Amino acid sequence: MVVEIKEYASAEELADRLDKQIGDTKSTLGEYLRRLDDIRTLAEKSKKIREVVLKLAGKKTSNETMGEITVGSLNIILDANPFHELTAIEQVVRSFQERLLVLQKAREALKWLDQIGDTEGLKYLVVEDEGVPERILFKIY
Repeated sequence: MVVEIKEYASAEELADRLDKQIGDTKSTLGEYLRRLDDIRTLAEKSKKIREVVLKLAGKKTSNETMGEITVGSLNIILDANPFHELTAIEQVVRSFQERLLVLQKAREALKWLDQIGDTEGLKYLVVEDEGVPERILFKIY
């Protein structure tokens, strides 16, 4: 988590920044959703092939974790299959969906700033956590 303070000259500048982040997040989320559809199809095909081969070989499906190692807090998958990729993309999609909701809520919460009139001589110091405003300090200069 990265927390930083950013300075904005106006409410419009802050709103524009949030609108851009929302747009970028929606765009990236859309790309991941397309990838998710593609890999889901591949994972289903892979699953069917695996089931047929295991059935023909007279073996039962096993959920072995062979090929997975953990180094520190990092999980490494050797010889990843479509299901590993599907799981990873699903995790990323959920993360982007959560970020989008947080950004949209923050933007909605800042609507009142749009109604502030002339703010000449006022700066907005914004404490942001991962780019999401958490606190606004009005600073007179």
